[in-house]
Amino acid sequence: MPRLFVAIRPPEPVRDLLIDAMEGIEGARWQSDEQLHLTLRFIGEVDAAQAEDIAGALGRISAAPFPLEIRGVGYFEKKGRVHTAWAGIAPSPALEVLQRKVERACVTAGLAPEPRKFTPHITLARLNSASGPIGSWLAAHGTLRAGPFEVAEMALYESSLGRDGARYEPVIRYSL
Repeated sequence: MPRLFVAIRPPEPVRDLLIDAMEGIEGARWQSDEQLHLTLRFIGEVDAAQAEDIAGALGRISAAPFPLEIRGVGYFEKKGRVHTAWAGIAPSPALEVLQRKVERACVTAGLAPEPRKFTPHITLARLNSASGPIGSWLAAHGTLRAGPFEVAEMALYESSLGRDGARYEPVIRYSL
């Protein structure tokens, strides 16, 4: 069963800048260039028929290209333990509208609504209990900026887990 998500891929100059920020947290599992993306909707495992329905619903979304900007860094934690370090996205009404359209398309295709609030970000590192503190990394990269860059497409990606972590392959690209 395919494991899917919908995402925006930043252009190479932005990815290069993000990669330059990937150092300084001991034991972090840094993302590779191929893994850098902004998730609009995580879908998870679905059967082929539902994947077709989702792809079709996403294809009916109408949206114009819009600018996006990387701004700052942050982290996610659960039960007081940091598990993800990320690059933030500057507030973007156009991004919020696109994400709501993607969410509606997924629900129309039969998925349960996403319960989590949309927090636009690009994951830079996965952390575990063996990872070092992130305070100095946050301080060093708090002023991280990239863009604005034009978002002209989104894609439906398939995620496959391998020995070297997750591999993400675009299945269908959708022009905005």
